[in-house]
Amino acid sequence: MALTPKDNEAFYREVDEELRRDQMARAVRRYGILALSAAGLVLLAFLAYLGWQQHKLSEESKQAKQLADIYANVSVGKTKQAMPQLDDLAAHGTTGYAMTAQLTKAGLALQNGDEAGAIALFKQISDNPDAPAPYRDLALVRRTALEFDRLKPQEVISRLKPLAVSGNPWFGSAGEMVAISYLREQKPELAAPLFAAIAKDDQVPRTIRSRTLQMAQGLGIDMDAAMAGAAKELSR
Repeated sequence: MALTPKDNEAFYREVDEELRRDQMARAVRRYGILALSAAGLVLLAFLAYLGWQQHKLSEESKQAKQLADIYANVSVGKTKQAMPQLDDLAAHGTTGYAMTAQLTKAGLALQNGDEAGAIALFKQISDNPDAPAPYRDLALVRRTALEFDRLKPQEVISRLKPLAVSGNPWFGSAGEMVAISYLREQKPELAAPLFAAIAKDDQVPRTIRSRTLQMAQGLGIDMDAAMAGAAKELSR
C-alpha cells in the first residue's frame, strides 16, 4: 500500500521527532552513553566513570575528574562554568576525552537552541579520521537527524547506508532514516524490506521496531513467522 504525499509528510515529521528522543538509546546500551536531555544533550558520564576507575596514569585521571566536574556543573545548570573546561578538554584531552567534550558541547548547543552550532560540532567529529568509530558514527547519526528535512534523500542514503545493516549499533536509527529516504525517492520496493528487517531485530529499540513494523505492513510486506513474533512482542 503506497503512502500519499500527505501521509508521507506526517510520517516524516513524526519520525523526525521520535528520532530526536530515541536515537541515543542504542548508544546507551552499546557504548555506555548517557543522554541527559531529550533535546540531545550527549553526556558520556559512564565513559568518564570507566576512565576514573581504570586509567591509572595521572594525566588521564586528571581528565576523568575534569569531565566529572563538568557534568556536575551541567547537571545543576552551571553551563557557563562548564564551557571553559569543555573547551580545554576538547583542545588538550586525549582522544576519548576530547571527543566526549565535543559531543557534550554539541548537546549544550542544542539545549540552548543553537542547532547550527551543534551540527557543526557533530560534523567535526564525524569527519575526523582520528576519532574512534563509535564517536564518528554517533555524531554522523545525530548530525543527519538534525539536517534530515533539508537533505536530499540520496545524501541521507549515502551517509547512513553503511550503518543501516543488521548488527550495527545504529541499525535502527540509521536504517529508519535510509528507509524513509527510499520512500522519498519513490522506491517502496527498497524501503519495505528495510523496515521489515529493522522490525525483526530485537536489538533495535522497541519504539523504532514498532514504527517500522507498521510501515512494513503498510507497504505490503508478507510477514513471516519471525515478523509475527516481533508483532506479538511489541503488542505486550
